[in-house]
Amino acid sequence: MIGRKSIKKRMRWSIIIILITFTTIIIRIGYLQFVQGKELSEKAYNQQTSDRNINPRRGTIYDATKNNILAISSTVEVVTVNPQNIKDKEKVAHKLAELFNEDYETLLKKISKRTAIVNIAKKVEKDKTNELRKWMEDNNITEGINIDEDTKRYYPYNNLASQVIGFCGSDNQGLNGIEAKYDEILKGKQGAISKITDASGKKIESETENYIKPIEGSDLVLTIDTTIQSIAEKYLKQACIDNNCIDGGNVIIMNPKNGDILAMAGYPNYNLNEPFKLDESLSKEEANKKMQALWRNKAISDTYEPGSTFKIVTASTALSEGITTPDRKGEFCCVGHIEIAGVRMKCWRYYKPHGPESLREGLMNSCNPVFIGLGQKIGVKTYYKYLEKFGFFQKTGIDTLGEANSIFLKEEKVGPVELGTIAFGQRFEVTPIQMATMLSTIGNKGKYIAPRLVKEIISNEEKDENGNKKVTIIPEKEGEQVISEKTASEILSMMQSVVDEGTGKNAKVEGFNIGGKTGTSEDGVNTGKYVASFIGIAPVEDPQVVVLAILYDPKGEGGHSGGGTGAPLAGKIFKEVLEYLN
Repeated sequence: MIGRKSIKKRMRWSIIIILITFTTIIIRIGYLQFVQGKELSEKAYNQQTSDRNINPRRGTIYDATKNNILAISSTVEVVTVNPQNIKDKEKVAHKLAELFNEDYETLLKKISKRTAIVNIAKKVEKDKTNELRKWMEDNNITEGINIDEDTKRYYPYNNLASQVIGFCGSDNQGLNGIEAKYDEILKGKQGAISKITDASGKKIESETENYIKPIEGSDLVLTIDTTIQSIAEKYLKQACIDNNCIDGGNVIIMNPKNGDILAMAGYPNYNLNEPFKLDESLSKEEANKKMQALWRNKAISDTYEPGSTFKIVTASTALSEGITTPDRKGEFCCVGHIEIAGVRMKCWRYYKPHGPESLREGLMNSCNPVFIGLGQKIGVKTYYKYLEKFGFFQKTGIDTLGEANSIFLKEEKVGPVELGTIAFGQRFEVTPIQMATMLSTIGNKGKYIAPRLVKEIISNEEKDENGNKKVTIIPEKEGEQVISEKTASEILSMMQSVVDEGTGKNAKVEGFNIGGKTGTSEDGVNTGKYVASFIGIAPVEDPQVVVLAILYDPKGEGGHSGGGTGAPLAGKIFKEVLEYLN
């Protein structure tokens, strides 16, 4: 009896253990299937497949005419290896090291890795890969080394509009300018070559490769006109060299009718095909700092004190509010200074006062007391209302990266003296693109117009109803009526007088009616540096182009005034651009 009970007991425990074991197995299988199933499936797929990505052809960037290509992707190749499928690793490493000028030991370590695929060389020109193909054929190597199509970004015009266009990294990703801003649109969709392998990564003979075609990125049409951009860059470079502008300069050329940026030039600039080229005479830190400065588009990313060019805003506000008229004789009288809240504020020509003046004459003479006095009559609240309407308190929204905003005192902190300095363009900062937009607004019959750099996106994937490539038009962006059409016309008339008879004479071009305003300001407080500028518009009777020319800290024979340096630069640009536009 004892023996039978013992057997039954052992059987009972055996059954319990089997049930527990079976239950544990079921739970484990359930956990693997339902909890870790997705993760394990991905791991198994990754282990048993050998995927090689194929980069799509990046979209082409055209200028406004569509006749000139500013950025294009050419076909190159990428070399990868499947370590498990390479039999003579030393031999292959020797050849790849020799062909691609790489270290043999480093390559041997790569080829000896227990992994499905290893990158060897990117952006390889076809003469190199053709040599590799021949070597593989001569040595009867049919697997383990892969040569796939890739793309390389190329900029046909080298330095042209470099700070606007930007450049790409080694993986075809946009890193700066338009290339970065529109990266998602330009880059397209990756393709792949995929094949099934065993668990060790070796090729399975019965399995074929699966090819997924890459989708080409969309093309962009910029508002930049290659000819106008070339004119701007040519004369800007010449002016910076002639005037010894170590800090360089900027030129913006804008169409006031639609906001198109026809040119945006910066000097110095850089070669888009060699954006990382370092000056070997500099330390690595100094070279990197210099590169960052060259890449920076100061026309949108930096602020400056506009000086007397801002008197256009004060005059526009005063006329709009009915405080003055353009040609009231002797309305103002310059005695070399003006007293504001116990502070004597000088005219730039304090040593030889301008005497009685109308508003037109005040603008022609760039007489500070006229505009300081107008600022007091306008008042802080009204003046700031117009600053906001002209767009000075927000970014323009231009379609590129890195746009800065203006720097003004808060309205409640502006007293009579502060308002006086603002009224003639000092002790605050704006961006060059904000200033170009302001004058374009006046040229657009007083209606705000926003700047744009891209006007069309051409899809290489989607078709329209006619079977053609789908084209998306980037719309023009008009805003509110800032000043009346009458006031805008009066401002343009007075600006023409500045060029015909006033401080802007050096911008005059025979055969064209040009309006403009000179500006000279300090680059910071007590730095001893100056910013010379000129902002102009032409033809006055039917504005087609706005030109803003800025020189940072000119130290040449022409001095540091806007009339002596900025105006001649703008005049040369106006002459060629207007003749080109016929």
